[in-house]
Amino acid sequence: MSVVRSVWLGDTSPRFNARVAGVLSLLTIVTGFVAEMRISNGLIGRDPSHVVANVVAHADQIRMGFAVYLVEMVANVAAAALFYVLLKPVSRSLSLMGVCLTLVGCAIKTTGRVFFVAPLFVVPPASFAQALGPESIQALTYLFLKLTDRAAEMGLVFFGFATIVKAYLILRSTFLPRILGAAGMVAGTGWLLFLSPSLAYRYSTVIIGLGVASSLALILWLIVVGVDAPKWEAQARSSAA
Repeated sequence: MSVVRSVWLGDTSPRFNARVAGVLSLLTIVTGFVAEMRISNGLIGRDPSHVVANVVAHADQIRMGFAVYLVEMVANVAAAALFYVLLKPVSRSLSLMGVCLTLVGCAIKTTGRVFFVAPLFVVPPASFAQALGPESIQALTYLFLKLTDRAAEMGLVFFGFATIVKAYLILRSTFLPRILGAAGMVAGTGWLLFLSPSLAYRYSTVIIGLGVASSLALILWLIVVGVDAPKWEAQARSSAA
């Protein structure tokens, strides 16, 4: 009973919290890759002339992809809460700002994923398909998918600001390597390019590469090493004082 109480009250060691945050962050990346690259882009695509046929042919995969998207966001929210706990000794206000930015980004992306499954309500054999002509079905299907893409782009902007805040806190911390904070600054700046989607897609390979590399470096450090617990506790005591 005491163990359960300790876990839910956040009294676990900072090293344990760091490792759980790393695992959840890794789950976020894996689920996002599966849903976005393998299903949304790989099976459905964005070619207006084929998008309806692809949705009809892969309806079950779309439903699975929607579920995977939700798991991605749940893992992201949980990881954000743990990062708040981990980085709170550096600055409670900035750590709170970071988690709030992340939660807004998650809310935007989660809401946008409704449009990912919306085409299933207008393509055959859905009942709405009988009242719509082929051109309307094609236009609506393409529109829904573009809306979910736009929501994801908006979410990435908030994630970019959150990443910069988190990276700054890592730079100021005494219990994590500063190189991880510097890498996070670069990655977060890259995500901010989605303020202009056309510009971001022009350099998407670089942006995604830097973002994934920075995230994986932090994740591996958290899972394998964790944080320097004595330094974390010392900074926590100093912040409380």
